[in-house]
Order: sequence, then C-alpha cells, then structure tokens
Amino acid sequence: MDLLAAYAPWQLAAALAAAFGSAFVRGLTGFGMAILLVPILALALPPVEAVLLANFLSLFIGLSEVRRLVRGAERSAWRISILVVLVTPLGLLALAATSDDLARFLIAMIALSAFFAILLPRRAGTEPGHLATGGVGVLSGLMTGYAGMPGPPVVPYYVGRAIPRETAKASMMLIFTIAAGAGLVSGAALGILAWRLPLLAALLFPAVLLGNWLGDRAAGQIGDALWRGVVGVILGGAALAALLRLL
Repeated sequence: MDLLAAYAPWQLAAALAAAFGSAFVRGLTGFGMAILLVPILALALPPVEAVLLANFLSLFIGLSEVRRLVRGAERSAWRISILVVLVTPLGLLALAATSDDLARFLIAMIALSAFFAILLPRRAGTEPGHLATGGVGVLSGLMTGYAGMPGPPVVPYYVGRAIPRETAKASMMLIFTIAAGAGLVSGAALGILAWRLPLLAALLFPAVLLGNWLGDRAAGQIGDALWRGVVGVILGGAALAALLRLL
C-alpha cells in the first residue's frame, strides 16, 4: 500500500466515484467510460497517470467479457483496432511532451468533440469504405495515446449507423479493450508507466465491475430509440462538464 502514499485521500475518493459512474455509463451504452473518466481523473492526477489508469480499468473490464465482445463485434472493429495499436504510441509521445494545463485543455476538447460527432445525420447500416474506417482507426489511436479516449471517432461510426444495438456495443467495447492494452504497452515501452497504477486500478476495479453490471441491467430495460437518446444525453453532459471545467 506504500505505493499509494503519493495520492491524497480526496484523490482516491474522486477516482473511486469516477470509476463507478463511468462504468455504469459503459454498461448502459457500450462506451463513455474513458470520455467521462479521464477528464475527472485529470483534475486529481497528472494527465499521464489519468490516461494510463483509465487504460488499466478499460482493459480489466473488457477482458472480463471478451468472449461476448468477439462473438458480437462487426468485422470492421478488428481493422480499426489494428490501426489503433499502431498509432497509439504517437499520441502518448505527444501527451508526455505536453504541459499538464495544456493536456487538460486538449483532453476536455476531445471529450467535447464526441458530442458534436454524434449529432451528424444517422446513416445506413452498411459498413463504410476502407478510407472512412481507416480514418476512424488512426484518429482513435491518436486519441487513445493522448487522452485515453478512443471513443470520439468510434462512437459516431457505430451508433450513427442503422445496425443492431448489441453489434454496435460489442464492436465499440472490443476496440476500447484493445486500445487500452495498446496504451499500456506503449506507456511501458516509453518508460512513463508508473507501477503504482496497476495497484490503484485493482483497488478501483470492484467499483467498475459493479457499475458496469448495473448499467448493463438498465440497458436491458430500454428500447433502441431511447438507448440512442441516452447516448446523446450522456455525450452532451460530458461536453457541458468539459466546458465548465475549462471555465
């Protein structure tokens, strides 16, 4: 436990509350954990630690349900994931070279971008072309490294199309799990991964499991139209919170 001595009690309490709340949103919508978690953690922890801690939690929860994700994901999720793995180190290098205040500002702006992206008109369920899919993979990789948020490009790619809700959720969750692993491997390779973070993640993980389970149960009680509306409301709330934090 000496490894956690660097954190004040209020920092640990903020991390615990953020982990539970963001995991509930993940279980409900299939995304949102990093979008909500990283900006809050970045107020209590150095941005690099906030990003890597979110990666640990995303990886842990993703591995706990990986069989379901692999079965249900669209094939495009694998192509996007490969690009995420390749590009993530570039985003993490940029984060390590950025001052804390500027990093917090840019992380908030990335969270804000997800809301505007979801406002784009809904598209047909057919899989987009290679260029669009590749662009999503590259942007998601950069955002994974820089902000621990692969979601802003990925969420509109799936939620904005007329495909089954479970396919969209499984595809997004699979990408986010692989992205989290890529972020951690990159952080270790670059020498910026603090080894107290896995311990902190392990302490927070029961709250993540509980929040995700409650969110998944709640998702089973609502229809697709309401689910998509909830997605928009959550992204809008995250965007508003990002703006308030900047002020």
